[in-house]
Amino acid sequence: MTDLIASTLTQGFIYALLSYGVYITYSVLDFPDLTVDSSFPLGAAVTAVLLLRGVDPWLTLVCAAAAGALAGLCTGLIHVKLGVRDLLAGIITMTALSSINLLIAGSNLTIERAVDTIFVSAPVMAVLGGLTLTGRKLVVALVLALVVKLVLDLYFRTKSGLLLRAVGDNATLVTTLAKNKGNMKILGVVISNALVALCGGVLCQEQRSYSAVMGIGQVVFGLATVIIGVSLIRFFAGSRVSCRMGKIPVLRFLASPKGTTAVLLGSILYKFCIQIAISVGLPANMLKFITAVLFLLVLVAAGRKGEEIIHA
Repeated sequence: MTDLIASTLTQGFIYALLSYGVYITYSVLDFPDLTVDSSFPLGAAVTAVLLLRGVDPWLTLVCAAAAGALAGLCTGLIHVKLGVRDLLAGIITMTALSSINLLIAGSNLTIERAVDTIFVSAPVMAVLGGLTLTGRKLVVALVLALVVKLVLDLYFRTKSGLLLRAVGDNATLVTTLAKNKGNMKILGVVISNALVALCGGVLCQEQRSYSAVMGIGQVVFGLATVIIGVSLIRFFAGSRVSCRMGKIPVLRFLASPKGTTAVLLGSILYKFCIQIAISVGLPANMLKFITAVLFLLVLVAAGRKGEEIIHA
């Protein structure tokens, strides 16, 4: 049972990286980006191929994020420079990446046990060598999720970050400030897909495998985590528990801004919901179906506020 909980938490922390990316496009930019479904396996494909060629596992994640950023750049340029609608721009890039992923790593790829991943790399073993593999995966995934969250929080406080947030809320305001709203949109989509591809790379190393179809339904997962997380944060913010915990500096720092905290919590809870569904007897090959049903239930529970929550 302990290993099962640890594995579910690990998955939640890893997928939080994807949720951060979806949060930027859908919630911050109000940009329905379907590139996610292909930039996720793109990161995994790049990571798998580089690992098998002996590249340092941490460096492969940098390359995966760079590949995702390039995919996001293509979507942004198609939308902003060529005037294609945001939804269609994402579909075009997603379709093109489906073939590119096959060219990079084929339909499936397995990483042998002899190949080192970030979870057994020298720096991790030096610090966490006393833990089991499951324990190391949990700690590394937690650290990655928190580091990315804190970096995003700091970025959103910068001038560029504030402009990025303003584009989704009031693009006209950005123009009046003599800033190019199109370039800010491109930047947001680039950051989003870099995070999504990074998630794909980390998951590839955690599972030691890549599949060309592993990206199907990731947009749905990301949206669900945003809705669940934001709903919980709004409920939590008005509770007495929030007032008490808000007095603790570390918890107060982690909870602000609330957007990244929301998607982190949403990712963990959503993974637990899926794990519970599998534990009660639903077959693992029904995972995508379970994901779709859970998302539908989340939308129904949110009612008319669902769209409002996504764009909060």
